[in-house]
Amino acid sequence: MAISQISRGTLALLLAAVLAAAPAALADGDEVVALTESTFEKEVGQDRGALVEFYAPWCGHCKKLAPEYERLGASFKKAKSVLIAKVDCDEHKSVCSKYGVSGYPTIQWFPKGSLEPKKYEGQRTAEALAEFVNTEGGTNVKLATIPSSVVVLTPETFDSVVLDETKDVLVEFYAPWCGHCKSLAPTYEKVASAFKLDEGVVIANLDADKHRDLAEKYGVTGFPTLKFFPKGNKAGEDYDGGRDLGDFVKFINEKSGTSRDTKGQLTSEAGRIASLDALAKEFLGAASDKQKEILSSMEEEVAKLSGSAAKHGKVYVTIAKKVIEKGNDYTKKETERLQRMLEKSISPSKADEFIIKKNVLSTFSS
Repeated sequence: MAISQISRGTLALLLAAVLAAAPAALADGDEVVALTESTFEKEVGQDRGALVEFYAPWCGHCKKLAPEYERLGASFKKAKSVLIAKVDCDEHKSVCSKYGVSGYPTIQWFPKGSLEPKKYEGQRTAEALAEFVNTEGGTNVKLATIPSSVVVLTPETFDSVVLDETKDVLVEFYAPWCGHCKSLAPTYEKVASAFKLDEGVVIANLDADKHRDLAEKYGVTGFPTLKFFPKGNKAGEDYDGGRDLGDFVKFINEKSGTSRDTKGQLTSEAGRIASLDALAKEFLGAASDKQKEILSSMEEEVAKLSGSAAKHGKVYVTIAKKVIEKGNDYTKKETERLQRMLEKSISPSKADEFIIKKNVLSTFSS
């Protein structure tokens, strides 16, 4: 069928399908492209050189390499002639077997237009990897500096940060030479990144080998030791949960009342307040004169709230006023508008604002 014969609706669907299938996406917000059995040869051996890390999620050396490789990926992200990628060999065994991978991590360079790899034998640092890629790929990319979201504590800053009654603080007591600490580092950085927009949450660490007196004060005898200092207990409590990203995120959400996923995105519960949800449902089915009475009840309820809850409560009031002014169709149109905005390139703080409003709007919908 000729393009001229395709209806606008069909063309839109085709375009959406193409976009959905377009090149290997970044995994979990990472700076490195995650390849699969189905995407490997669509990305590698094509019109750009590719550095590929073959790894296993449980591999300690892979975990240690992760922050270096992430930094490399961030640095070469805009280099059109080079791809920085990785393959999970637990999940995609056939790809790893095909390219002779027998240990982890294995790093291979695939020249432009070739599926014949050259094994990387250099140091596993971002600097050494960047030099290798620049040489093999004919590029001149400089390493990016990736700011850390983890708050580094010292004896001078410990009390002002950790004992702040307005903050929930998770502290890792670590030693620079500790292997388990090095393995935890990339995950801990992602935890900090996930909650960096939540003013009431702090993810911090302390070099307990350097500052032994402070570590001993809090009963630290091994590394890493994780302690949680919530707003209501500045004596601190041991963190005994799992050490995967999801475990940490779930713990912080439960303890701090936050609503983040592992990518740092707000969940569908963010901004929701049970008492106002009930009023919103009542508001939806009410006659116009009754809606004004319910709006007054909402305003009274919001006046009782404090902190972020008070801020979110005002969103309920604003939406109720807009519905009275513009009719019940307002919630559907505004939800669609916010979704379009979220699909654009916007700042994380603006995305938070839109997601919260979308979540609250959903309580006004039938």
